[in-house]
Amino acid sequence: MKLKQLVLLGLLLTLLTPARALACACCSNEGEYYKGSSKLEQFQRDILSDMRFDIKAFLYSTEADLEEGGRGISDPKEEYELGGSLVKNSFRLSFRDGAKSGLLTLPLPLKMENYRVDLRDGQTSEGGGPRLYKEWRFEGLVSGTGLFKTGMVGPTKYFLVLQGRGNGCDNAEDFYNWRLEVSGKRARYAFYGKLGK
Repeated sequence: MKLKQLVLLGLLLTLLTPARALACACCSNEGEYYKGSSKLEQFQRDILSDMRFDIKAFLYSTEADLEEGGRGISDPKEEYELGGSLVKNSFRLSFRDGAKSGLLTLPLPLKMENYRVDLRDGQTSEGGGPRLYKEWRFEGLVSGTGLFKTGMVGPTKYFLVLQGRGNGCDNAEDFYNWRLEVSGKRARYAFYGKLGK
């Protein structure tokens, strides 16, 4: 009789464990910290396809003048109209300043860096646990036309960071800020802005 009860109890625990794990698949944990590089998977590409860049982009600048902060941009400005999204396997970002325009094409790399951390700020996520700060980071070679053509001499690189907050699962809605750095022999500038769906 006791053997039957043990077998029944074992079976019951086996059946309950996956449901419990599934219910908390998006949970995050207090003190969580993750930084890793991995192959870009199809579900991540699908999330990227759902993202849209907001209609404004801002040139990052410091105390230096715009010419210094916008090296490689013809007649740099503080603010640009922007259209941008993932098209096939590249981010295509179209910048406009009045009649002047330029296109930056950022091919998706094979790998991406994923970063998420509990900031210990008391915010709670919908999936359970703390609301994590998240970043998806991409690096590769960039090409540019129009406003950006003069800076595209030799290999020119980009570093794109998508930033946001959320639970242990990633969704397009989690990411709402972006920052892009471009660097090369004749280019050194950075843009930032908002993301939407």
